[in-house]
Amino acid sequence: MKKVLITGGVGFVGSSLANRLLQNYIVYIIDDLSMGNVNNLNKSKNIYFVQGSVTDKNLMTKLIKENNFEYIFHLAAIASVADSVERPLDTHKVNFDSVLMLLELCREYQKNLKRLVFSSSAAVYGDEETLPKKEESVIRPLTPYAIDKFSAEQYVLDYYSLYGIPTSAVRFFNVYGPNQNSSSPYSGVISIIVDNFKKIKEGKIAHFTIYGDGEQSRDFVYIEDVLDALIIVATSDNSLGTQYNVGTGTGTTLNCLIDTVSSILKINLPIIYEESRAGDIKESLADITKLGKIGFNPKFDIVTGMNDYLKAKFQ
Repeated sequence: MKKVLITGGVGFVGSSLANRLLQNYIVYIIDDLSMGNVNNLNKSKNIYFVQGSVTDKNLMTKLIKENNFEYIFHLAAIASVADSVERPLDTHKVNFDSVLMLLELCREYQKNLKRLVFSSSAAVYGDEETLPKKEESVIRPLTPYAIDKFSAEQYVLDYYSLYGIPTSAVRFFNVYGPNQNSSSPYSGVISIIVDNFKKIKEGKIAHFTIYGDGEQSRDFVYIEDVLDALIIVATSDNSLGTQYNVGTGTGTTLNCLIDTVSSILKINLPIIYEESRAGDIKESLADITKLGKIGFNPKFDIVTGMNDYLKAKFQ
């Protein structure tokens, strides 16, 4: 069987991707366990787990030099925007330096690689107000996290045009689904909301605080659609040297999101509304036309996605 490498492979997206691919590939995973959990992985003889950091040059050199990978998905990152503001140098090592090092190692040792897919973020667009966000929209990164993601993304794509390394990049919008850790600083708003619903179901006291009127909207994309997008981008000849938005093309307000979960679970979650916070982005919405041209069509809207998610969460 052919080999795939997933960095950050026991995190939310990485473990979900590993579990999808292990039927057809030997999946190598590197993760420092700073936020991920090996229990997210299905038990399989096709999974090889390496505990360590993507910033460890000796470890990464050994891994890339000794294995011929068909695909590499670089998902490892310090994903907290607030953390990047507090620790920009540490964040830069993981979110940028590790990417450039991996590209150089692939240039030297990976002669049969079909694709390296880098996970970027919708954060690169910043507070630019034009909607929906197209890949060619104005880029206005406002934090060290966003700056590193955009810079690394450009290196990834340029390594295709300059050196012929087969690369692509994806800009994730708001991903949600099972195995997302609601207690971590990296978690999305959906996992936090669902965790509060679960507390109420267990007879505990819980509430959720909304800053503003709750009409701020996001493009929430279910994990199964994200995995489809990653595989489509990795296997399409037309995606070489190109970046893609990964979303649904539909915005959902926080009020609508909470009402949807409440309707499915038949539980009411107390909401506390407070003043909007400076710097919060009111709306974010992906234009996925470009991704659609290579075969992507989201299967889950917010209702079907939440139904699937809640079945897994409350089983």
